Amino acid sequence: MKARIKFSKTGSMRFIGHLDVMRYFQKAFRRGHIPVSYSQGYSPHQLMSFTSPLGIGLSSDAEYMDIELDECPEPESMVERMNQTMNEEIRVKDFLLLPEDAKPSMAMLAACDYLIAGKPDHMSQFQDIGKTQKLLEGLLSQEEILIRKKTKRSEKVVNIRLNIYCASTSREVFERHTGGSYASLSIDQKEYPPILYCQLTAGSVVNIKPELLMEALCREAGIEYDPLAYQIHRLEMYGDQYGKKGEVHLLNGEAPCLLVPLSKYR
Repeated sequence: MKARIKFSKTGSMRFIGHLDVMRYFQKAFRRGHIPVSYSQGYSPHQLMSFTSPLGIGLSSDAEYMDIELDECPEPESMVERMNQTMNEEIRVKDFLLLPEDAKPSMAMLAACDYLIAGKPDHMSQFQDIGKTQKLLEGLLSQEEILIRKKTKRSEKVVNIRLNIYCASTSREVFERHTGGSYASLSIDQKEYPPILYCQLTAGSVVNIKPELLMEALCREAGIEYDPLAYQIHRLEMYGDQYGKKGEVHLLNGEAPCLLVPLSKYR
């Protein structure tokens, strides 16, 4: 039996690495007597996989993991059972049973929504929302937004313009475009004042980090990009209803693309 779990990761828990988060859930499942399936062999382990884990220091309202269960007699009580074994900074928000032929969420990941906010201990250069919106519009009007993208093995210049599906300083405008609802977030928006909201290509084939967009915006404003001055908060993750593993269908490309939140994607 397959299931998908949506959870938040906030506060001091955003400094916990992916392997520690995995161990955290393994222990929580054992404490909560969640019937997670185990692999076979000499070293059995719980069958779970995470969808594009966050980097250290980033927070989120929409992290996902897929698990396999031996049974699930009361699916409506699973969220409560899991949260009883967890602290307040990692909370399960949704539990979805999947059909047996459901594909892993990581394989179908196509896009993510992010909030980029200022940090309280850094003087933000983007406090004027009107001025920031004009800079953003000027950036998005360009046919090419070239950024030097670094990977573990190489470094190359890429054009990220087509991978920016939406970007705005207005939450209301962003919500109308994406169909999301981000009025109530786990991040303190007074302590971390929002700078902009964005929806970017994500997945194992092409993954555009919000830091790249912020770097381009700083360049447009003529200031140096300081990665420590901004807090990245993930809002939602999407699968492409028409997507296939190994393919990237851009939202405004020739191939059809229909983004569906992973909590609803089957």
